[in-house]
Amino acid sequence: MNTLNTPFTPPIPQAAQRQHWGRLYGSSKGLAICQTALNSGLLTVVITADSRSANTLENECRFFGAGSTNLPLLTFPDWETLPYDIFSPHQDIISERLLTLYRLPSTRKGILIVPASTLMHRVAPAQYLDAHCFVINTGEQLDLEKMRQRLTQSGYNLVSQVYEHGEFAVRGSIIDIYPMGGNCPYRIELFDDEIESIRSFETETQRSLEKIDNIRLLPAREYPTDENAITRFRQSYRAAIEGDPQASLIYREVSKGSFPAGIEYYLPLFHEQTATLFDYLPQQCVVFYMHEAEANAQKFWEEASQRYEQLRHNVERPLLSPTSLFLQTNEIFQHIKQHPNISLQSFKTEERTGHINFHTTMPGQYTFDVRAPQPAEKLKHFLHEFLSNNNGRVLFAAESTGRREHLLDVLKGSDIHPVNIADWNSFINSSAQLGITIAPLDIGLQCDEPAIAIIAESQLFGEQVVQQRR
Repeated sequence: MNTLNTPFTPPIPQAAQRQHWGRLYGSSKGLAICQTALNSGLLTVVITADSRSANTLENECRFFGAGSTNLPLLTFPDWETLPYDIFSPHQDIISERLLTLYRLPSTRKGILIVPASTLMHRVAPAQYLDAHCFVINTGEQLDLEKMRQRLTQSGYNLVSQVYEHGEFAVRGSIIDIYPMGGNCPYRIELFDDEIESIRSFETETQRSLEKIDNIRLLPAREYPTDENAITRFRQSYRAAIEGDPQASLIYREVSKGSFPAGIEYYLPLFHEQTATLFDYLPQQCVVFYMHEAEANAQKFWEEASQRYEQLRHNVERPLLSPTSLFLQTNEIFQHIKQHPNISLQSFKTEERTGHINFHTTMPGQYTFDVRAPQPAEKLKHFLHEFLSNNNGRVLFAAESTGRREHLLDVLKGSDIHPVNIADWNSFINSSAQLGITIAPLDIGLQCDEPAIAIIAESQLFGEQVVQQRR
């Protein structure tokens, strides 16, 4: 991946120093982060303002990092529940979180994206994942009953047919399982007590697909569910919460080996000690944080505290204090300050040491006016100015293959003829002045030195495309 001969790769701060990067409009934040991650060779942690901006940045990083085999992209999604909610997160979310926690200790370079409020949650310690993660290989001996017990103790649900993460089914000498962190379910076929084959399969058709040698099984929950864990929960509950524990629905259900919805907000009672996401990070890493992240983190803390005061008197669901479950805003930034850290913002930052402004401008709106004699008049005026006067280059970004073909037809009707480009890296290495590619970008970018622009569909058709995707 080339560096574009742009100031998108200034030297990163040393040790625990801080920098402020400004004038990063549109998707230029994603480009700056990708370029920095490639050049530094370190894990680059990005703290976004919220889940929506995390999704936007993830799409940008996948686009700008396409073609680079040494830039793994990890995400740590939010539970998508309110603090102290009585609903549990979806299994797909838990799956992605556990996979990221599993991969982080061995990840030395790449990008990790996490919303500020999600970073505040205390998480399971690394020892828990180490103890409950195991690999199954073809040719190994497997005791079916012991395997069933182990999966149940790891939080997997026994079902008649597997459809989602954290489920398994047993039919004679066949075990179907959908591992947490896996992209698809797997079918394990036994010959007596030996694993004869492992194949992936489709949930809808139940048709076996690719044959593989082994699968890795992560725990199905962020807390243990075995007898020792239940005993620890009961002891910790009585020590942490006043009153008769038998009056609590949570206590009674867990004592019976059942784990009701919302049990995630009692996570510390299942572990001797919780961890934070910072405990999983390598010592050498770079931390970016969006300008709005601190305010949103403080807002989350205040919301959690308010909900605690409102709900704490329910005797059936007594609550743990916010400090037991979440980091406070100042604690987050104490951790951030231990690493080279960079604040990102769109507007211009101060002109002084440690403050860098980039040569980008806010991407324009070139909405097609179907009622006008020349529907693409705004776009054609911009292209004329940018391509001729600045000797610039422009890349259109369409949401999908179908959207690309539609956009090509629309542009052709206005005598605009971009060439098909595979990805960002191909565009940078090509001589094309006007190109089109597939990228689900919410907004493009416009860089002045050198003159290069990306025009996303939202700049041509409004926010409708982005809203449909979400």
